[in-house]
Amino acid sequence: MQEGTVGRPVRRSNEERTRTTRAALVAAARALFVEKGYAATSTPQIATAAHVTRGALYHHFADKQALFRAVVEAEAEAVATEIETAATEAPGAEITATEASGVQAAEARRQLAAGATAYLDAMAVPGRTRLLLVDAPAVLGAAEADDLDARHARRTLREGLEAALRADGPDPVDLDALALLLSAAFDRAALASDDGDGAGRDAVRRAVTELVERVCAPRPAR
Repeated sequence: MQEGTVGRPVRRSNEERTRTTRAALVAAARALFVEKGYAATSTPQIATAAHVTRGALYHHFADKQALFRAVVEAEAEAVATEIETAATEAPGAEITATEASGVQAAEARRQLAAGATAYLDAMAVPGRTRLLLVDAPAVLGAAEADDLDARHARRTLREGLEAALRADGPDPVDLDALALLLSAAFDRAALASDDGDGAGRDAVRRAVTELVERVCAPRPAR
């Protein structure tokens, strides 16, 4: 309990206790899922690591799968946040007067490239690639894992593509299909980075940047 302004303890609200307990369970479950894998992790182990009873665990989560779902949802949200932050903080490039009409498009392309490399950085957090790209489809099913991606990382990618491609004018490309294909490429890049050494990771990052630049290259005037 916290101390009040006159020295008396202040009881935490039920909402605060709920948030604290859920956060402890998600953190403990994440660590165990990464260390042992989903199948080898039991709810008693998670409860012990979170310093709560099994009853408390089942009060907040219906089963182990529901707790896993909360873990990967939190991971996906963190990835999307890092992408959006990197995109909005992307440094401006030198633009000449003759390029002035393309400032908006150039800025959108820079933000998309920054977001793509930020995705790889975000996925480099230990255990994240395994949780999101390997375990999530196996535990939740391919459809739910795809929906998770569509609401988070792929959403940010689609928004970036729309800004970068539409800035040059109308384009007949199907943005949903393009985002799906690029997302798959970025996921493969994250897996390769996770398995590779420093030089390999650098090569993957350069390739991802090159891919974005080529996809979003200014269209020739007609």
